[in-house]
Amino acid sequence: MSNDPSDGSRRDPAWHPPAGPAPEQYPAYPQPSGAAPDQPFRAPGRQDPGFAAPGPGQDSWGQNWAGGYGPGTAAPDPQAPPGWGSLPPQAYAAPPKPGVIPLRPLGLGEILDGAFQACRRNPLATFGTAILFQTVVALVTVLMAAGLLSSLDQLVMGTVSPDQLGGTLASVVSLASVVTIISGGALLILQGVLVIPVARAVLNQRTGFAQLWKLSAPRILPLLGLGLMLTLAVVVGLGLFVLIAIGLAAALEETSLFIIIPLIFAVFAVLTWISIKLVLAPAALMLEGTGPVASARRSWGLTGRNWWRTFGIVLLTSLMVSIITSVVATPISFLVTALFSFSDAPAAGTADALDSLPVLFLTQIISSFFAAIGYAFQSGVTSLLYIDLRIRREGFDVVLLAEAERAAGQAGPGYRPGPLEGPR
Repeated sequence: MSNDPSDGSRRDPAWHPPAGPAPEQYPAYPQPSGAAPDQPFRAPGRQDPGFAAPGPGQDSWGQNWAGGYGPGTAAPDPQAPPGWGSLPPQAYAAPPKPGVIPLRPLGLGEILDGAFQACRRNPLATFGTAILFQTVVALVTVLMAAGLLSSLDQLVMGTVSPDQLGGTLASVVSLASVVTIISGGALLILQGVLVIPVARAVLNQRTGFAQLWKLSAPRILPLLGLGLMLTLAVVVGLGLFVLIAIGLAAALEETSLFIIIPLIFAVFAVLTWISIKLVLAPAALMLEGTGPVASARRSWGLTGRNWWRTFGIVLLTSLMVSIITSVVATPISFLVTALFSFSDAPAAGTADALDSLPVLFLTQIISSFFAAIGYAFQSGVTSLLYIDLRIRREGFDVVLLAEAERAAGQAGPGYRPGPLEGPR
């Protein structure tokens, strides 16, 4: 430890001033008689460097005896706390906005506007990818619907054996399961890959369609692993619930409804809570390079103390997407129902249904087109929500600003690129 007596914060506790008279260059001056103990005293003819001699009616600190201040010095604000002097006014500096959002905690309007602007600046990477995924889902749905209609032909044209009825029901269940899995997997991949163009739009970087898949290709398998992990968790949870419900029904019979019905609402509430806690896992997996489990844990931590806000934004976005989709899908569904009704000619129902497959496919394509626009917007909102929560909890705006400076060629030589950067 330093023994320098000029630094009281680093002085050795065992240090004492040396004995003997004071140095000649620092002579001791006696305090004048009658002076207050706390009054500052300056020796005659001595003054600090830069000290200006007091003017008429001023003390040694430049203060007027009447309570005012010298020329060029403003009087303190009487409303200011004790000890505060007059400070020069500071001009407000807006947070930097290199891309679609300002680098600070975001409001709801800024998140929605930023998501739309990110999609508009990268139409092929966002809307194009979403339309491609929805077209594939629509094609698979129509092809499987054609197979289901062939199975329904046996129910319409003749006598149905119990085995045929069981096979038809199995086909319906299989169709619903496959379509659900494909739709869920496509939506998960879509939500994951669209994080990249939205995050790069924050840095004012554009992303093309081919560049999107080049940047996201190494993370597709971990993203599918995340989807598989979440699906297994849901299946196991629902399976346990079904077993508990069956056990209650067998033990309590009719009175079990008073337990099973509230239990259904409780399970729905738990699933909603967990889904919001894990909604940012795809974004964390794509941008931070973590695995499925670490990404789920990361999303769980980011949404802590922000569950209700995250829930409200996600719910509002989902309602907006549903309304946009329904505005287009509902009139088309009414038109298809009116033109191709199966109730008038039950004997020729299958032929009419097969003939209507092209129209059904066209209807699915149109509906998928508008649904894709909504899903792209929803993915953009989720991506900006992830960035907003990192700004609020971790000061991520500093990292984004450093990456924006590096992208503009203003960063220092020792800068290391962050997770949002990629080849432009």
